[in-house]
Amino acid sequence: MSNAAFTSLELRAALSQFATGVTIITTLDGKGQPIGFTANSFNSVSLDPPLILWSVKSSSNSMPAFEACASFAVNVLSGEQRLLAERFASKAADRFSGVEWRVGAGGSPVLEGVASVFECKVRSRYPEGDHVIYVGEVLHCSRRLGAAPLVFWGGRFFEELGG
Repeated sequence: MSNAAFTSLELRAALSQFATGVTIITTLDGKGQPIGFTANSFNSVSLDPPLILWSVKSSSNSMPAFEACASFAVNVLSGEQRLLAERFASKAADRFSGVEWRVGAGGSPVLEGVASVFECKVRSRYPEGDHVIYVGEVLHCSRRLGAAPLVFWGGRFFEELGG
């Protein structure tokens, strides 16, 4: 519990003013089934070695799969993938039903049509607050030329960047 002079709702509202890209983090569970969720907590860490990070709420339904995984993929969504972002943010039982994907370099699901993807092995995990921070070493990355990103700002998705 924090002694902060603001509420968690005020913190969330202030954080919503930071525009982010939208990703779907994916791995395989212990039975080889694809698992994934929408996240905007993604960032670069280092170019040498190539490291990225993201975080997941400790109480997430996806947490058991990610606690056990050795690899994951960060799928950066393109502007036309808003419905996919909403689907993977929902409580849907089978988020992958009808979704085109392939097995990536580290064995994790790579979604088709994404703006870019970072295929990683788990380098470290850090429990902090109500989340776990994952640092991944990038094994392979790629991008789709000309793909505009899906952006999240102020609690809403934006499919096109204003100019």
